[in-house]
Amino acid sequence: MAFLAFFAALESGLIYALVALGVYISFRILDFPDLTADGSFPLGGAVAGVAILAHVNPWLACLFAVLAGMAAGVTTAWLHVRLGILQLLASILVMVALYSVNLRIMGAPNLSLLGEPSVFAPFVNDSNGFWMRCVVIGGFVLVAKLLLDWFFSTETGLAMRATGSNLKMSQAQGINTDRMTMLGMAISNGLIALAGALFVQTQGGADISIGIGTIVIGLAAVIIGETIIPAKRMLWITLSVIVGAVLYKSFIQIALASETLRQIGFGPQDLNIVTALLVIIALILPKLKSRFMPKRRVR
Repeated sequence: MAFLAFFAALESGLIYALVALGVYISFRILDFPDLTADGSFPLGGAVAGVAILAHVNPWLACLFAVLAGMAAGVTTAWLHVRLGILQLLASILVMVALYSVNLRIMGAPNLSLLGEPSVFAPFVNDSNGFWMRCVVIGGFVLVAKLLLDWFFSTETGLAMRATGSNLKMSQAQGINTDRMTMLGMAISNGLIALAGALFVQTQGGADISIGIGTIVIGLAAVIIGETIIPAKRMLWITLSVIVGAVLYKSFIQIALASETLRQIGFGPQDLNIVTALLVIIALILPKLKSRFMPKRRVR
């Protein structure tokens, strides 16, 4: 992989590491199949983009994006826990609604942020932009990881994990599972919206279609991370999810730059096919691992 291509993959991988952390909370911790991500990712980008164009500080714009994503997550959870709508259907309804919401926020299918300030502006110049953006995004990811590690060791965090593990037992223990579900979905989609806010600032613009496939990338990153770094402690679980996102984006970059694939007819227009193939591989990795690396029997 070329030097600049490596940093491009790392930059994208770190952004989607935030998505993967959010997806891990909904799918693994809460056991909530949530497709809201495909709407909350562009929601974060739209809110941050409009705020920056309105001369709001980019850091504050990122905060607004997080709050908007949290509102989307709470809406999905509310539809399920209060109205009794199936989890998957509730997330699809919010995802579809967010398409119109994002158009309303932006006022157009896309926005240009070229020449506008960003969270990278104080640190990036013409000579260090290709790696300094990775450092700044890595700082966001590190802070998110440390906060999640701390949160899930608290009483509230443990109650949330218990809610996803055994709903009825948690209710029997006096845990307000509805509140835990709403809080978990808020955190999940807040992280995903933050990723969208950072994404539009690296790309120099927001677009209504940037959320397509977000949930697929997040799930693939989680599965790859869990396969490569199997762990039970939250400290290592969050690390595995981050590593999975970076590796996934690196695999995509390698695949698109491969001369072998170009010779057999693959090109940039086949990105979705390559993505689908990598997701399939990620999904069957656990089965292959269990087949070729069986667990040792305890004597």
